[in-house]
Amino acid sequence: MNPLAQQLNDTLNRDNPRAAEMLSGLGKAIYLPKLGILSQSAEAKTKAGVYNATIGIATENGKPMHLNVIQETLSAYDPKDIYEYAPPGGKPELRTVWRDKMLAENPSIAGKNISLPVVTNALTHGLSIVGDLFADVGDAVVVPDKNWENYELTFNVRRGADMVYYPLYDADNRFNSAGLRDALLAQKDRGKAIVLLNFPINPTGYTPGIDEGREIVAAIRDAAEAGINVVAVTDDAYFGLFFEDSLQESLFGQLCGLHERVLAIKVDGATKEEYVWGFRVGFITYGGLSEASLSALEQKTIGNIRSTISSGPHPSQTFILRALKSDQFQAQKEEKFNIMKGRANKVKQLLDSGKYGDEWSYYPFNSGYFMCLKLNVDAETVRQRLLNAYGVGTIALGTTDLRVAFSCIEENDLEDLFDRIHKAVLDVKTGNA
Repeated sequence: MNPLAQQLNDTLNRDNPRAAEMLSGLGKAIYLPKLGILSQSAEAKTKAGVYNATIGIATENGKPMHLNVIQETLSAYDPKDIYEYAPPGGKPELRTVWRDKMLAENPSIAGKNISLPVVTNALTHGLSIVGDLFADVGDAVVVPDKNWENYELTFNVRRGADMVYYPLYDADNRFNSAGLRDALLAQKDRGKAIVLLNFPINPTGYTPGIDEGREIVAAIRDAAEAGINVVAVTDDAYFGLFFEDSLQESLFGQLCGLHERVLAIKVDGATKEEYVWGFRVGFITYGGLSEASLSALEQKTIGNIRSTISSGPHPSQTFILRALKSDQFQAQKEEKFNIMKGRANKVKQLLDSGKYGDEWSYYPFNSGYFMCLKLNVDAETVRQRLLNAYGVGTIALGTTDLRVAFSCIEENDLEDLFDRIHKAVLDVKTGNA
């Protein structure tokens, strides 16, 4: 093993040995080179006052070389902030500003030890890093039965981990904390579990309430006290889009320092929070360990990025940083939030109106981009009927569930949308599809 990797492992073993046990084989082996091209280029950037012949970019007249056909559309930005490589861990100022934002929006993190967020190429990349660093073949990844399908690709297909499912809702249509607890405790023989907490949930658009949040944290604590090392990952892709009386913070704050056998990891990003899906800017943050251990995990994370994508896109990081620092940012974000909340409320109003009879029920939703109908007929057949007869696209999940993204439908069009879905359901029910 490389001495740098061993040094990071030794730090974790000294300060937080249970966290060290959670690392995968790759997680133990990965490190950030200190004597390679990156470190030498960084040193030259501060000391090479005559010529800096270290970095793999082209320059002209003291600035990164660029084409005017590109720069003319980006004239508000200095070329050095868009054309050069971003550091593997992301723009330092962006990392600091995002950390400040996270603390402001999640008061429960105050006073907890957390790392500086590392910039990822959006949230999927952040989850992939979690898989690389912590998931080995045969490890358990605990998720609800209604979840984002990419989890399976990320953890099962790529890393060989076993997916362990529990029912999302209990008999009272609340988050099934007891099911989560049972699924975790069932991993006693493995001694380790990775649990993914995605709130608001894709696909059903549900965020637990405050009491449910406490139950979730208690379930994870119970698993830790039973001797199970828990990698607790909050997938906060839709953070902030809370439209009703639910948790208004990430559970990351409550999980930081919960137990020596619990490692809290927050994966979030500007992707959906700031409505910049194509920018591909996310973050991964660790919490609840010693400063030295957090630094070790940060270095392993940056080493992973260096070994895969090298670094994230610089222009989009610059764009996000500029937006976060703008005095117009909060007002504009609030405006978009209200539009999204209006759409969610309109959907619930329509579904509760009685207009559609008993042709479907719906899973509880209160946040995010989506909601799910539970149909009395085959969901895939309805999906096909909607496409072919009514020009409507939806997502069929399993035999009964139909996911509807109200996020991309104007509020005035929502009634027409659900009218068309209702017609398609009736078509299938009467054999006219």
